[in-house]
Amino acid sequence: MTNKSLAKNPSDLSVLVTGGAGFIGSHTCIELLDRGYSVVVVDDLSNSSEVALDRVRTITGTDEGPARDRLRFYEASILDRDTLERIFDENDVDVIIHFAGFKAVGESVAKPLEYYWNNIAGTLVLCEVAREHGVKNIVFSSSATVYGEPEFIPITEDCPKHDATNPYGQTKSMLEQILTDLYVGDGEWNVVLLRYFNPIGAHESGLIGEDPKGIPNNLLPYVAQVAVGKLPSVGVFGDDYPTPDGTGVRDYIHVVDLARGHVAALEWMGGRVGDGKARGLGSIAGEPAADGSRRGVGIFNLGTGKGSSVLDVIHAFEKACGHELAYEIKPRRAGDIAENYAACDKAREELGWVAEYDLERMCADSWRWQSGNPDGYASAK
Repeated sequence: MTNKSLAKNPSDLSVLVTGGAGFIGSHTCIELLDRGYSVVVVDDLSNSSEVALDRVRTITGTDEGPARDRLRFYEASILDRDTLERIFDENDVDVIIHFAGFKAVGESVAKPLEYYWNNIAGTLVLCEVAREHGVKNIVFSSSATVYGEPEFIPITEDCPKHDATNPYGQTKSMLEQILTDLYVGDGEWNVVLLRYFNPIGAHESGLIGEDPKGIPNNLLPYVAQVAVGKLPSVGVFGDDYPTPDGTGVRDYIHVVDLARGHVAALEWMGGRVGDGKARGLGSIAGEPAADGSRRGVGIFNLGTGKGSSVLDVIHAFEKACGHELAYEIKPRRAGDIAENYAACDKAREELGWVAEYDLERMCADSWRWQSGNPDGYASAK
């Protein structure tokens, strides 16, 4: 079965967003709806909330009338083949943005079987059902973890991949290979692999943001919960790295910038940005289809290209919330590296995408969300 064309106006395209009620997924739904796409969300709500989608409707004006049909939601796992079949039967899906997956690094070490089964097998089921329905367009939520300990900084897309240090990272790397092999075996496939750096921030409305279950695994939501009084202090792991202030440096990107990167990828896949061909740096370029849409595997880093230290983040958040935050220096964590940030030239040149928001804006938006929703989406109940 031939692939569906993406060489159409957004108003004529339907996007299946797996994991669309999650942190990055919900923000991406807003950007898609604001640009005219129709969105179908599938999410099992294991690490997300349907309240997020209610708020997406409020923000985008799709909460009533005919516009309500532009966002549809199915509560299901991507392992549920019968429900996926029904979703594709009931909706004329053109392209998939695939976020769904377990994502806690530490938990993945303790539960490797669950992570491999959910993330790998779930994606295989998703791609098989999609192929049966003539949908061979997919944007995959990958990660900078696929670079392992990088061979050079800033990291470009042709930086060699190394073994990830945990099963979560391994699933990202394996799925990149699986999706690449899909194209190699069938040149109809149109694949984009987006390697994220460190998403933080929240929508400027303060209505949606990051809502981790339990103690946060990532720095920014942890800092935010200290700021709102839910946690006593921030643990800073290591202050003796060869960096300006001794703490680890990472590339933090505003989640709204990241969400817009997914929309830019759709435009590029449809041949509406650039010449439709991927130029090296790990990508595999096929000849554009007759309608101008792309075929092949495009690989892009999404970051700011600028590193910020742990203390930079803490101090920027202090400015946002208006008071000092307690932090405690602790020993380095095994496997942590001194610095890690992206080169984003390729996304700028081919996708026409650049990150617009700086660290101060990321922290201000995150504080607006956290202070207005101290218990996350549970605050709405």
